[in-house]
Amino acid sequence: MLKRWIAAAAMTLVAGIAHAQQQTEVVLQFPYPELFSETHKRIAEEFAKVHPEIKVTFRAPYESYEEATQKVLREAVTNQLPDVTFQGLNRIRVLVDKTIPAPLDGYIAAEKDFDKQGFHQAMYDIGTASGKVYALPFAISLPIVYVNLDLVKQAGGDVNNLPTTWDGLLDLAKKVKALGPDTNGITYAWDITGNWLWQAPVFARGGTMLNADETKVAFDGPEGQFAMRTIARLVTEGGMPNLDQPSMRATFAAGKTGIHITSTSDLKKTTDMIGGKFALKTMAFPDVVKPNGRLPAGGNVVLITAKDKAKRDAAWEVVKFWTGPKGAAIMAETTGYMPPNKVANDVYLKDFYAKNPNNYTAVSQLALLTKWYAFPGDNGLKITDVIKDHLNSIVSGARAKEPDAVLADMTRDVQNLLPKTVGAAK
Repeated sequence: MLKRWIAAAAMTLVAGIAHAQQQTEVVLQFPYPELFSETHKRIAEEFAKVHPEIKVTFRAPYESYEEATQKVLREAVTNQLPDVTFQGLNRIRVLVDKTIPAPLDGYIAAEKDFDKQGFHQAMYDIGTASGKVYALPFAISLPIVYVNLDLVKQAGGDVNNLPTTWDGLLDLAKKVKALGPDTNGITYAWDITGNWLWQAPVFARGGTMLNADETKVAFDGPEGQFAMRTIARLVTEGGMPNLDQPSMRATFAAGKTGIHITSTSDLKKTTDMIGGKFALKTMAFPDVVKPNGRLPAGGNVVLITAKDKAKRDAAWEVVKFWTGPKGAAIMAETTGYMPPNKVANDVYLKDFYAKNPNNYTAVSQLALLTKWYAFPGDNGLKITDVIKDHLNSIVSGARAKEPDAVLADMTRDVQNLLPKTVGAAK
């Protein structure tokens, strides 16, 4: 009896060792732990149920998209990359230029009925660079308008007929601000990473950052003038305070701001912070003109950086699951982001959106989605900082009354940082 027990125990131990040896470890790293830690933990738990042969290990999260990119660029040199990395949508280009991520076209082509799992061309387009797919989108955000309905009522506004234009929003903001010295009419999260809310009003008017061959600034035309003048009006007419993004969120959630314009990614956090203190409603981004108006997709994508083939194959299973229906649905339920996966939106999240209409606002804008633009060349990240500095001169009030002059200065400075030849711009 004892011999049989020892033999059985030995076989169990051997089987356990064999299973551990057969497991392929995939090391994964993602940004913004305050938004995504619980999300990735829950997806990993579901993934383990269907892929026991793959062990997902998390590295300490990146604090931001900027840190994520800089860290991967350094780790590519020292050969210390994770197998899978989540990066800001506007950071794909710089990583592809350094030949860091693996192309996914072969994996995608080998999948049967991939469209039935909710994958589609627009998902591939977001992660395409130099004609190849290098990333799949995980969490997508678009800019939306957050409204404190209680303050709107107090200001005499019609909560059933809220304004949908910048002119209307500014008129309402003035009324809300008139409620008292401790109340803000409107805030605009202009300092979101990557000049996201500078690109939004330019793209919404049908404009672009650069011309077609990326040799010349194109945001200095009517679209950019409208965008810069509008940001200036937020200060001069709307009385917008000079706050950073977290402070804007906190002030709005405390019931001190009538209208706040930011990313849908803030929705869950903001709703939790409000805690039922007032009625919140979200609306679409204002003044998106037809037929060419678009909005930049924010959020993050997932890339495979593993070099070993077995690791890459296992990493592909991870990428598929995280961006597939189940992973995408978990992501939407635990954050304010929306999934680009069709099955997740149409099937898994149908009841969720019915119960949470504020979350559906961004989904209703999906047809307007375009790429979050990344500037070309070695100065791409520097250009982002230069634009931010010029926008700050408006928001701080220093140059709020001369938006056209700020735009001219910004155009000159960005043009000087662009690659000098068409070839370099590519």
